[in-house]
Amino acid sequence: MGSDQADDRTLQDSDDEPAHDEQILDVTEVADITDTTMLDSLDMFGATRGLADQVARAAEDARQVDGLPDVGGVTHVVVMGMGGSGIGGDVAAAISAASGAVPIIVTKDYSCPAYVGRDSLVIASSFSGNTEETIEAASIAATRGARMVILASGGRLADLAGRFGAPLLPIAPGIPMPRAGIGAVSIPLLVTLDRLGLIEEMDDQIAATIAQLRRRIAELDQPGSAAAELARKIGRTMPVIYGSAGIGEVAANRWKGQFNENPKVPAFSNRIPELTHNEIAGWGQHGDVTRQVFSLVQLRHDAEHSQVSRRFELTAEICDEIVADVFRVDAQGEGPLAQLFDLIVYGDFVSLEAAAQAGVDPGPIPVLDQIKATLAR
Repeated sequence: MGSDQADDRTLQDSDDEPAHDEQILDVTEVADITDTTMLDSLDMFGATRGLADQVARAAEDARQVDGLPDVGGVTHVVVMGMGGSGIGGDVAAAISAASGAVPIIVTKDYSCPAYVGRDSLVIASSFSGNTEETIEAASIAATRGARMVILASGGRLADLAGRFGAPLLPIAPGIPMPRAGIGAVSIPLLVTLDRLGLIEEMDDQIAATIAQLRRRIAELDQPGSAAAELARKIGRTMPVIYGSAGIGEVAANRWKGQFNENPKVPAFSNRIPELTHNEIAGWGQHGDVTRQVFSLVQLRHDAEHSQVSRRFELTAEICDEIVADVFRVDAQGEGPLAQLFDLIVYGDFVSLEAAAQAGVDPGPIPVLDQIKATLAR
């Protein structure tokens, strides 16, 4: 770890405080940092600034879609999608877990689970409409008589909606990359499930989410913000992001993916309590190496089980001397959806700031384009 991090570990540290104290970041407590010239060819920062508006439009557009299937007799929902499209299913599954009428299962593969059939509601999600895994799995589901809904901006999957007799949930134009469209690929699923009577109270939760996004974006979209400071402190270490099962896990996975694709760095995620039954034992060796390589970020929210909160604290204590730093980010907002999106947008800004500070263009993802091109030959 660089000497500047060693001398400036927390936002309020004095010289006699422990070197690895858990850090709770607050935008009112950040120090000024040097502005970094941003290379952002696809305006990923702009897309993140507009997330509240994206959520609002996605909800309104989804409410106008006609021809939703009859869900009488439906015993489960299967959301099919990959990457930045598939995370919409993760959001829906996490939000519906506490009160949903049927389970939501997310699949991210070419295959269609054997249980998918006439009692299934399948939502196939592809930002481009050309994701080959999703097209193949959804086509199999349709042949088995599953009730289908399609979410796509166009492409082959949108064309197949007519063949499937499925309504098409639109994705608004102007979003530069799937990962910049988290609202566009998740909110329509929640609105549709609410309209079908499979989950409840989405209108209020979406309104609270929009309000919280506006507050958080205003805080983070400025020089020297808490997001910029956290990115600077993580520096050249690899972030390991821990969240609790449910919305915390979804947020942690989102942070991981954003670090992978925006600054193009390795990042890892896991969930509590599961990791306290296995992964935590793996921090028992090689502390001389891990404290130079990894930083730990803990994502917290109000709906944690009391024992999960204790496990977070124990994990921070155990990792205190074997990672470069331990950071804590607390969700804000009214309700689980608002708190999930609060953690999401916080991580989006941190990853974009990390890209800016490293002089990396967060938009293009050439290695992923190369994989797609090679597979298409």
